[in-house]
Amino acid sequence: MLVGPETSDDAGVFLLNETTALIQTVDFFTPIVDDPYLFGQIAAANSLSDVYAMGGQPLTAMNLVAFPIGCLPDTVLADILRGGADKIREAGAVLVGGHTVEDSEPKYGLSVTGLADPRRIWTNAGALPGDQLILTKPLGTGILATAARAGLCREAAAAAAQSMAVLNAAAAQAAKDQPVHACTDITGFGLLGHLHEVAAASGVTLEIDSAALPLLPEAAMAATMGMVPAGAYANRNYLTMIRFAESVPEALRDICFDPQTSGGLLFSLPEPAAVVLLAALQALGITAALIGRVTGPQKEEECEIYVR
Repeated sequence: MLVGPETSDDAGVFLLNETTALIQTVDFFTPIVDDPYLFGQIAAANSLSDVYAMGGQPLTAMNLVAFPIGCLPDTVLADILRGGADKIREAGAVLVGGHTVEDSEPKYGLSVTGLADPRRIWTNAGALPGDQLILTKPLGTGILATAARAGLCREAAAAAAQSMAVLNAAAAQAAKDQPVHACTDITGFGLLGHLHEVAAASGVTLEIDSAALPLLPEAAMAATMGMVPAGAYANRNYLTMIRFAESVPEALRDICFDPQTSGGLLFSLPEPAAVVLLAALQALGITAALIGRVTGPQKEEECEIYVR
């Protein structure tokens, strides 16, 4: 076992031989959008992302489905599965089956198996002092989904849904030739939750530039209006080791804790390589940004992450 549960990484990694490692991950959740086909795409992209976050290539996928038989039309289920199948195909992976149960609420996701070179596995445990931090998708999906349920920010929520449906394949491929020290994807624990996992696993402290964070359209406005999901408050209550500069607005703090669905990859790598990677990502049309740096090794009674 090369990567197990000890560091709360994105997937498990098992060594098969000197040149091949097996990556395994699983994820599923309830609908975040009303369109069943788009929900299937988002859920699949979210599950596949864990393989990309480990530096691997998805190989096979299995559907995980819960569905209220007789309460919703069968076409809804068909559209969810079609959305997932299209994303699996786009990732170059193969759907090999799955499992379905009857439930009162729809749920969908994937169990994904991937392959990687064991000498080039990315984990969340390798960040080094002096590294720069790059994020490859804008933040605010949870807040905008909450706003949409209240009948607000519908166009911005639609843009957020399209962002969630985008695979992290291109971002991962762009980083393949760079000396990536650590990588994770930003999902349910929010930006700061996943940065905490990087800091804890790597034994380092981080500094985040709040003004540099890429945001989805109207995310800051929705946060100011109080459209903050319960998961953001749960993340905030758990992440007591983080300190904010007084100048950071409350709405931006909420976005930092906002649980993301199918968020971007977070790379930690040396500054010269970060400059090259950022340019490569932006040339691909990816909304990437340099959002902070690794400031040093952790010391007792020192905050893990400082947001300025």
